[in-house]
Amino acid sequence: MQLVIASRNVHKIRELRAMLKAYKFLDVLSLLDFPHYIPLPEMGKSFEENSSQKAIHAAKTLNRWALADDTGLVVPALQGAPGVYSARYAGDYATDRENRNKLLTEMKHIAEPDRQGYFECWIAIAAPQGELKKCVRGVCEGTILTEEKGGKGFGYDSLFVKYEYGKTFSELEESLKNRISHRRKALDKLQLFLESLSQG
Repeated sequence: MQLVIASRNVHKIRELRAMLKAYKFLDVLSLLDFPHYIPLPEMGKSFEENSSQKAIHAAKTLNRWALADDTGLVVPALQGAPGVYSARYAGDYATDRENRNKLLTEMKHIAEPDRQGYFECWIAIAAPQGELKKCVRGVCEGTILTEEKGGKGFGYDSLFVKYEYGKTFSELEESLKNRISHRRKALDKLQLFLESLSQG
């Protein structure tokens, strides 16, 4: 069965592919396999809304099962920013580094214990006709550093330390990050549904 990851973000695709390997019956594709597909612009006011809209649109347009994720970093001391604007925090075409630099600037006067934050991930899955089947949430809590550490990962990984691990997501091995992350927690909630698809 074909399942399209409704993303062209190579880092996100790689993580999701690694996590979906357990489902042997799935032939996992991504939007990189459909260069002519035009994704919806992210207009939702929440991660849930964005992931649902992306999954439905991709499923209907490509006539395949589609899985979409919308993820961001939430910092309560910044009234929830960057939140749904995490990917474009420093501007519509900002790089990951520019987004991280803006976050560091916004947080430079914030001291512990107020440097707490969490990654929030919503994953939606839709059937080929465009019917939303599931939308689930995963959260990973930690603290935001005052400087970057580590050379792996993407997004805000080099600034985020998950509680009890003492290392940023950029310092952790990819296999470990994929076992403890917000994306993994959300995908785990889809396990029974994904397994049921193998019966159909």
